[in-house]
Amino acid sequence: MIHAFTAIDAWMIVAAVRWTLALSAVAFAGGAVGGLIIALLRSSHSRLAQTLAAGFIRLFQGTPLLMQLFLTYFGLRFVGLIVTAWVAASLALTLHASAFLGEIWRGCIDAVPPGQSEAAASLGLSYYHRMRRVVLPQASRIAVAPTVGFLVQLIKGTSLASIIGFVELMRAAQIVNNATYSPFKAYGLVSVMFFCVCWPISILARRMEARYATLTKA
Repeated sequence: MIHAFTAIDAWMIVAAVRWTLALSAVAFAGGAVGGLIIALLRSSHSRLAQTLAAGFIRLFQGTPLLMQLFLTYFGLRFVGLIVTAWVAASLALTLHASAFLGEIWRGCIDAVPPGQSEAAASLGLSYYHRMRRVVLPQASRIAVAPTVGFLVQLIKGTSLASIIGFVELMRAAQIVNNATYSPFKAYGLVSVMFFCVCWPISILARRMEARYATLTKA
């Protein structure tokens, strides 16, 4: 039965933001680990490692996130692994984030002047210690702004998890809209919630980028 849009319906949508944030946090944390591995493989001297990492990036950057969610959720069930929407969405978004962060961070590693690594090698440092003590600390400063920018895209990308039944902001709005038939109020509130979450992060990314540009010129 259709009823009027009430404060209870609005609160149901607002409360769902915690699941959007939780999914974003899990995917970003997992993607950071995977992305670092992918970036290091892409920057290694092993042709096999570079090929495997490049293939992984092309696979997840070249296919829609919506399809990745479908394949993760229904694909795992097809092989006999029954997973919840939360697990499937977390896994799909983690792999998605790993590919994009891996490519972002690989570019940041390549942006470090080669002379830095060559100088470290001349001092007898191994590849591991060159990356850990010389290259990565410099690359991390370059990576801050694009990484935060990608986080904004990842948060907005969690809305696609509604397609497999995960109740985050978008799915909560769909449920409320089905009960109230008030799409403008339901989805308008979702837009406001996404804006309130993403806008401060976008501002932070721009300030970090400007700060890095100032330090570079100095």
